[in-house]
Amino acid sequence: MSSLLDRVSSPADVKALDPQELEALAQEIRNELISVVTSNGGHLASSLGSVELTLALHRVFDSPEDKIIWDVGHQSYAHKIITGRKDAFKSIRTYGGLSGFPNISESPHDHFGTGHASTSISAALGMAKARDLSGQNYHVIAVIGDGSIGGGMALEAINSTTQLGSKIIVILNDNGMSISPSVGAIARMLDRIRFTHNYNRAVERGRRIIKSVPFSDFWWKLARRFKSALKGLLMPTRLWEEFGFTYLGPVDGHNMIELEKAFKYAQSYSRKPVLLHVISTKGKGYGPAEDDAVCFHGIPPSNGKKASAPSYSRVFADTCLEIMKNDSRVVVITAAMPEGNSLTGVQAEFPERVIDVGICEQHAVTFAAGMATQGYRPIVAIYSTFLQRAFDQIVHDICIQKLPVAFAIDRAGIVGEDGKTHQGTLDLSYLNLIPNMTIATPMDENELRHLLFTAIYNDAPMAVRYPRGCGYGVTLEDPLHKLPIGKAEIVRKGHDLAILAAGATVHPAILAADALAGEGREVA
Repeated sequence: MSSLLDRVSSPADVKALDPQELEALAQEIRNELISVVTSNGGHLASSLGSVELTLALHRVFDSPEDKIIWDVGHQSYAHKIITGRKDAFKSIRTYGGLSGFPNISESPHDHFGTGHASTSISAALGMAKARDLSGQNYHVIAVIGDGSIGGGMALEAINSTTQLGSKIIVILNDNGMSISPSVGAIARMLDRIRFTHNYNRAVERGRRIIKSVPFSDFWWKLARRFKSALKGLLMPTRLWEEFGFTYLGPVDGHNMIELEKAFKYAQSYSRKPVLLHVISTKGKGYGPAEDDAVCFHGIPPSNGKKASAPSYSRVFADTCLEIMKNDSRVVVITAAMPEGNSLTGVQAEFPERVIDVGICEQHAVTFAAGMATQGYRPIVAIYSTFLQRAFDQIVHDICIQKLPVAFAIDRAGIVGEDGKTHQGTLDLSYLNLIPNMTIATPMDENELRHLLFTAIYNDAPMAVRYPRGCGYGVTLEDPLHKLPIGKAEIVRKGHDLAILAAGATVHPAILAADALAGEGREVA
């Protein structure tokens, strides 16, 4: 017996299904997501939480004519499955396979390549303005999470929406998290709005009651005026309306009838931009992911092997904790990545000194600069791919002023299955351009400890870049001490051949030297 998913190879097939078949299709998609992602690795919890949203989107809108932009792309796996990539989905995040993120060269349904956060609204506005200037008529929809919408770039785009005058539909998929729980004032405001879902249902019940009594039109108009006044006082939705959006919601993100109704309403609304607030559960339908959405946000491939050495991220965090216990001036700043940087234990020990600023890399860097001016020793813990978003702040706010800020750059170098948007290959080039910046790359996890100590107590900016994954299982030497800057180390002597290596290439170079020694060649 064929499954419903076997019948779906395009959005048109989803539109053709009977409404009562959609719940079963959603479960089949979840089963496919769980099967493939637990094997290949990838972003599981976010995609599980957006299955119904994806199906409803493609039933109401007409992709690829209508443009759907997925912010970051963590939520886009179900979209890939129902837009002609179902059979190829098993190859996701493998060499030559599907990208783990939307990719404009992969499908006409991927209208904008993403991977980094907070870009979707700007891209949507650009497409909508091009549509209007060209005299065309299609919808542009940005799907953005509650973590991403607090990013500076998203807020800049929201701020310019009224000025541009082009209609877009922003779907705020709110599950209370980005990778870690969302932080900041916008996150707190969304917490308050989530509690208004029952309010919306009460209003609908009240409308039905009033419409059933004599002079119902009069009483309904009076009730609406009272409702509007009360809503303005009690509900924190006015922010979006002040920015020129019509706010709709919140809507249950797992109720396809409600979602389709809301999307159709947003679709038919005038030229005014619409923000539709959807409440969803990250990890929906898979118990382990619902119970621990942080752990199941992104999971590694399952290869059955246990790590023989601690990860560089773990050694970094343990070293931070050791230093922070002895020096109250040391603080760690992260941009929505305490879990990714292995900092949750440090944060539990020093909640006031591990500062998560949200998806705001520029702010994180200048925030660190401000702390450095007041005698603190800040560490900016950030992935290489995200640090490039704050290049001007590194130059203008830290390096020109020669402030003692340490950068702990995780995932430096090639990161394989994370794809083209997440490779950490540019930081050496652009940091090397900047006066007053020192760059170090440890050859193993032991050297990482001492280079981090060196960077923290260097009286100028210093970056320590280290790769993704585990170290080599070397002995971690105590006590922590400063290493000489700009001096090479001879790890073995020889007179036939010299190998120059840096960072994570040193240990492979030693193995190569050992192999050559077996052939009678002395390698330095």
